[in-house]
Amino acid sequence: MSFTVLIPARLASTRLPDKPLADIAGIPMIVRVAQRALRSGAARVVVATDSPRIADTCAAFQVTTVMTHADHPSGSDRLAEACKLLQLGDNEVVVNVQGDEPLINPALIDAVAQLLADRSDCAMATAAHAISALADLHNPNVVKVVLDARNTALYFSRAPIPAARDAGGQAWWGAGSALPPPLRHVGIYAYRTGFLRQFPTLPQAPLEQLEALEQLRALWHGHRIAVHISADAPGPGVDTPEDLERVRRLFV
Repeated sequence: MSFTVLIPARLASTRLPDKPLADIAGIPMIVRVAQRALRSGAARVVVATDSPRIADTCAAFQVTTVMTHADHPSGSDRLAEACKLLQLGDNEVVVNVQGDEPLINPALIDAVAQLLADRSDCAMATAAHAISALADLHNPNVVKVVLDARNTALYFSRAPIPAARDAGGQAWWGAGSALPPPLRHVGIYAYRTGFLRQFPTLPQAPLEQLEALEQLRALWHGHRIAVHISADAPGPGVDTPEDLERVRRLFV
């Protein structure tokens, strides 16, 4: 099964200026991400950017880039343009890997791509893993997902879902429990190119605006999302200077 990894990257972070170019043990972060993706089964890995600085940095490390417009309102729009520039067919599979995940597991990339290939009833595939700490369930920065019997997404939320009515604010899962743990959503997506081109043209959904979760647009318009459940949590991403220092220590 052939697929392409696209990594959107731009110099727009306010919490960590020039984030894609941040040095991690001598290698820029965007290059670290691409190198991890190149260890997956992807036929090719391409960084989609609007920044000549990012393109030049990637070229210095033999990482392929495609230059996209600077005025895209979302990463999905940028990826849709990249698919057009790369002349990808409508049925080809694209995996969106975030440019701030320098420890992304290549096996996770493969799993999400394969899941979409296996689920012809779904327009997208993504990933999740079990939540172990009650604090994460109640943390609005931790996105949760609930699934149906086939591991298809029913809903994504920043709220603690599912809500256990009789748990009294305590964890209802764990050793000895017959109930599955809540799931934390992992921000990696596989798309068929035809749907990825269509997605930015869909009207924003009220629930998407309320939760600030773009994937709810797909569910709102009747598109299904398959979810791969990973045994382990992904490596830490980088959003802040503190995150960057934490990741740098892992490369020492």
